[in-house]
Amino acid sequence: MSLYITSLNSGSNGNCYYIGNKTDAVLIDAGISCREIEKRMLRLGLSMSNLKAVFISHEHSDHIRGVSILAKKYNLPIYISSGTLAGMSNLIEDSLVKVFNGFDEIKIGELKITAFPKIHDASDPHSFIITFENINIGVFTDLGSVCKNLITYFKQCHAAFLEANYDEELLNSGNYPYYLKNRIRGGNGHLSNHQALELFKTHKPRHMSHLLLSHLSKDNNCPELVQSLFSKQCSETKIIVASRFVETPVYLIEAKNSTDYIFPITLKPLQLSLFD
Repeated sequence: MSLYITSLNSGSNGNCYYIGNKTDAVLIDAGISCREIEKRMLRLGLSMSNLKAVFISHEHSDHIRGVSILAKKYNLPIYISSGTLAGMSNLIEDSLVKVFNGFDEIKIGELKITAFPKIHDASDPHSFIITFENINIGVFTDLGSVCKNLITYFKQCHAAFLEANYDEELLNSGNYPYYLKNRIRGGNGHLSNHQALELFKTHKPRHMSHLLLSHLSKDNNCPELVQSLFSKQCSETKIIVASRFVETPVYLIEAKNSTDYIFPITLKPLQLSLFD
């Protein structure tokens, strides 16, 4: 009983997160090209045939850039809210569109995906929690602020992708125009390192084994800075900073006695068989 997770890319240049068991997997967002998704999954030993659906969090280009070609090439259903769909200019074939409502529980094979509304400056944005038996994985990025929904689901997670977008001092002293700084920090944009850390410190469940810090700003954050900040508070949770340039390793998440298995790029045959 386990789930496999990886960030294929994370940042304003594209977001794409993989969660699956041995036979069924989903992507949360497809903000990099179909070709890059294929290349990165191949390097990790993950089979495209295991992909059963893509869930879209909102309509910003760094979350949907690759979805049209990916859906058409692999005949993948795209789960999306009606508000997000309206903002996408018919990028997806009607036959592949599956509209969800907030708090719907959607079955994909043995996976259950629950979408819930979040605070972000988009038409109808949602975060997701993916469940397999009693394992919960959260995908929580592009968050203007911490809301009750986020706290409720974060407290259930065995692992999570959590936005830590910017460092306050770097944002304040940086070259972004004033209006853009206000958009980022104004309550409908993105979470700062310290906002994410406060959520982690206050609401981290004892069973959370992995936290993947996600959607870091290229100009207003520093991977080493945020790694250090969270590592001081991590207890037994492994902290990983998701890259905006390459995929992370694949992490195996288990409900009990979670072990930090990392699959390298070159996999042994037994490991590879998990994803055939």
